[in-house]
Amino acid sequence: MPTPQQHDPKLARQLILDELFDLSLYKALREIIGGESRKVLDELVLVETQHLAFWQKFFDLKLIALDLPRRLKLQGMILVCHIFGSTAVHLVLEAIEVHGVRKYLSLWKSYKGQPLGHALEGILLDEFKHEDVLVTQLTERKINPEKIRNIFLGMNDGLVEILGAVSGFFGAFGDAATVLIAASTTAVAGSLSMGAGIYVAVGSEKEVKKTESDRQQFLKADTVVAEVEEQPLASALVVGGSYIAGAMVPVLPVLFGAKDALFSLLTAGSMIILVSMVLAFLSGMDIKKRILTNLVIIACAVAITYAIGLMAKTLWGVSV
Repeated sequence: MPTPQQHDPKLARQLILDELFDLSLYKALREIIGGESRKVLDELVLVETQHLAFWQKFFDLKLIALDLPRRLKLQGMILVCHIFGSTAVHLVLEAIEVHGVRKYLSLWKSYKGQPLGHALEGILLDEFKHEDVLVTQLTERKINPEKIRNIFLGMNDGLVEILGAVSGFFGAFGDAATVLIAASTTAVAGSLSMGAGIYVAVGSEKEVKKTESDRQQFLKADTVVAEVEEQPLASALVVGGSYIAGAMVPVLPVLFGAKDALFSLLTAGSMIILVSMVLAFLSGMDIKKRILTNLVIIACAVAITYAIGLMAKTLWGVSV
């Protein structure tokens, strides 16, 4: 018989509600898009229905309604998918799959060799052999998740770096016009630098892959698999553009009359929470951990750069 630990009420409730959430989400998403995507969602609904019934029977616990946090999360995802259409649906499907696999693998390691561990093996086999395959086949043809992640990563870098620059310039100069000029110049330079770096990196990677592909064709031509190549210029534009977009968030309050770094900190902090949530969701990370990490980073960046600005003003008489 399973031990009380394996029938921990909190864990049982979490697993059942998670499956109920996925099932509710898939049912809602199939009403947003049609065609091949709807057929995939029909199959996912069938899989999740089986998973939900399995956990309800395993824990002898029947839950038919989501709790408030999951209901709000569900409504938020559905709203985003309604606004952005099939691309958002495919991103959500991929992210949900990543989160599910990571969660079940983590639990399987903890309960390996126990009844719950054996039960998780069956769920994971479904995830890897059926559900994951369905989602992967659909999203590979529809979207480029790496490009989406590059957008938000570029925004994240621009937010943090230019917020630090704004606070440092305010510490040194204390004059809004000078801060605006200096921060905007830094933002443009950072955008060009990141774009150029990505361009060179992707170009070099393409050359290495081409050499490897030529080698494989010479050795075993029938085993070569064609890959979708990332274009250096396109990647540079995406990363550079998203960086400048993120950088403008702490700069705009200064443009509209802010006399210190406080408003830049508030706007950038709010945006960094949103960007962190999207990045964590897309990559399967813990959302709270990602938000906390980024907030600590920007707090340190602001404190350190402001202190450096004050030091420069005090020691070297930097002023305007």
